[in-house]
Amino acid sequence: MNRVMRTLLGVTATAGIVALAVPALSTAANASPTSPADINSTSNTHDLRQAQPFLFNYTFNGHLKIAGGNFTIDRRVFLVVKYDTGRTAFSKWEIAHPHPVTPGGAIYVETTIAAPCAGSNNGYARAYDEATRTWSPRLPVSICQRID
Repeated sequence: MNRVMRTLLGVTATAGIVALAVPALSTAANASPTSPADINSTSNTHDLRQAQPFLFNYTFNGHLKIAGGNFTIDRRVFLVVKYDTGRTAFSKWEIAHPHPVTPGGAIYVETTIAAPCAGSNNGYARAYDEATRTWSPRLPVSICQRID
């Protein structure tokens, strides 16, 4: 009987130690990310994420000028101006540079589109940051052609 009790107590004691160790191990395992999905969900990686790119427009030299910020500095940005139908009116690759007023890497592109333009917005501009593979939100714009 002593032998049976020792065996049962030994198994019980071993099971208790394993049961105590498993939660500790699972907590430690959750503390360090094991996959890209886990890396994105940890709180400190949100601080490293770059702010979303943005665009704004104005008239310069009788043309529509598109500018924006929060792009990757010294990397390529693709700017496209399209009609609402999807037809491209203007596109160009540009390098984002630091700017004293615009945050992040900035672009300032003078398009070939005449401006100012009477009428409502019939198109939009977007910019693609090649380094982060991120598109800016659509910026509504008026696209017109000068008749001289």
